[in-house]
Amino acid sequence: MTETRTRVGIIGAGPAGLLLSHLLAQAGIESIVIDSRTRDEIEHTIRAGILEHGTVRVLSESGASTRVLTDGHRHDGIELRFAGEGHRIDFRGLTGRSVWLYPQHEALKDLIATRLEHGQDLRFGVTASHIDDSDPARPVIVAADADGQRLEIAAEFVVGADGSHSVARAAVTGSQTGGYFREYPFAWFGILCEAPPSAPELIYSNSPNGFALISQRSATVQRMYLQCDPELDPSSMSDRQIWDDLQSRVDGHTLIEGPIFQRDVLRFRSFVAHELRKGRVALVGDAAHTVPPTGAKGMNLAIADVLLLNEALLALLLEGDERALDQYADAALRRIWKAQHFSWWMTSMLHVAPDATDFDRRRQLGELNMVVESEAGRRYLAEAYTGWPTDKA
Repeated sequence: MTETRTRVGIIGAGPAGLLLSHLLAQAGIESIVIDSRTRDEIEHTIRAGILEHGTVRVLSESGASTRVLTDGHRHDGIELRFAGEGHRIDFRGLTGRSVWLYPQHEALKDLIATRLEHGQDLRFGVTASHIDDSDPARPVIVAADADGQRLEIAAEFVVGADGSHSVARAAVTGSQTGGYFREYPFAWFGILCEAPPSAPELIYSNSPNGFALISQRSATVQRMYLQCDPELDPSSMSDRQIWDDLQSRVDGHTLIEGPIFQRDVLRFRSFVAHELRKGRVALVGDAAHTVPPTGAKGMNLAIADVLLLNEALLALLLEGDERALDQYADAALRRIWKAQHFSWWMTSMLHVAPDATDFDRRRQLGELNMVVESEAGRRYLAEAYTGWPTDKA
């Protein structure tokens, strides 16, 4: 067995874990980050990436990512489409803020390169089994490397940034499933295709056939989604069927078609852990919460957690002050539940439930009209989508 000591042990080399290690290092606090995946797996698992104004500011100003402003694409609004018409929500005009289209795996490439360049102890292929918190002042991460060699990482503080199947969650809540949970009766069938963009900004479309999202990846690769049954076999539809279905759901807008080279089904779940911190173990990111993708809150919410926890850890480890740590969970949860509501609201407003009645559909269209016809309604959507200020919960 190998035993190592560090100030902060971080489980998970996703955006939350890597950014936290970066911010701690800037304050002179060393950490060890472990992840069960290889570097290649982390950097090449393609995930969506709509980054809020505050997220982009943190990544760029901290030096965690230099490419987000050069390779990312600023979007100043989105289009809500329903009843055969498009309605632009002008983020910049309503709030002075924008969002950036920058896939999460690209942000991870930046974070990994930055941390390794600065000498981060970053260990790939290391799988945590549990956290031993029998000594409340020095929790221990118990793990094994790719060869099965047992290792223990003793730390002054342990952070679970290890995703929705978090090992750290059990140490905080008493169970890996300890939390508030909701599963939705539909999913997204997503495709990647070789084509130029079908629109300059994202299109969120409500139609009688169900929801569609027309998104982007680059000048030559596009990402699109259509609402589907969670049990749909991704291979059950031909390319022609997919394009016809997508086109039917953006009535009045012509999509640019191209070869489809990836397809998958993304289930919709909401989760918030019962507790975010116990003693000297805390949760951030998907270990603490998950949201439906409709509101583009996943990575952004993780970054907001990190900013709060980083300030708390600086006070604890540099000054011996536990007050910010004691306030971490309440402060984070205020933002988490706002994001849960916004994600639920966008999802319920834009998707057609399997048991929807004529009344439900007409009420839904009334809600969409109420949003787009009211400056207050458009502003509410724009404020939540572009992100609440990062200096506030």
